Amino acid sequence: MNARRQRKSGAEFAAQAERMERDLGAIRHSMRKPLEAEVAQGDLTVPQKAVMHLVVRHHGISLKDLSRQLSLAHSTMSGIVDRLEKRGLIERRSSQHDGRVSCIYPSPDVANFVRDRIPALARGPLQVAMQRATAAERDMIESALRRLRELLEEA
Repeated sequence: MNARRQRKSGAEFAAQAERMERDLGAIRHSMRKPLEAEVAQGDLTVPQKAVMHLVVRHHGISLKDLSRQLSLAHSTMSGIVDRLEKRGLIERRSSQHDGRVSCIYPSPDVANFVRDRIPALARGPLQVAMQRATAAERDMIESALRRLRELLEEA
């Protein structure tokens, strides 16, 4: 009898975990929508987005490193960087260590967007949703999420 109860509990836990996974996925999707909409307005190709992602993460990355990390030919990468530079999204600067090497940096506008706008866009849907909740609901949600994070980190 006890084994039957444990199997049922295991199935119930699995079903509950599946529902929670679906809910967390839907929450992530809802939170990403405003950022994805804003990024889509930038009208970048997939390779250009990949370059921008690396340039933002690795300020001062070399063209050679960009080529290597994205598995693209140097000439292809150079063309992508040229087009992004013409749009004012990135800047090339000579390396402080070797003047023959140029390093790629996000433009000031892009750096500001990443620093200021992205966090606001990512946080926006959550803020709006939480404003619609009661104080008790907000406390309950925050407490439950904190505990879930703790449980996951223990595993």
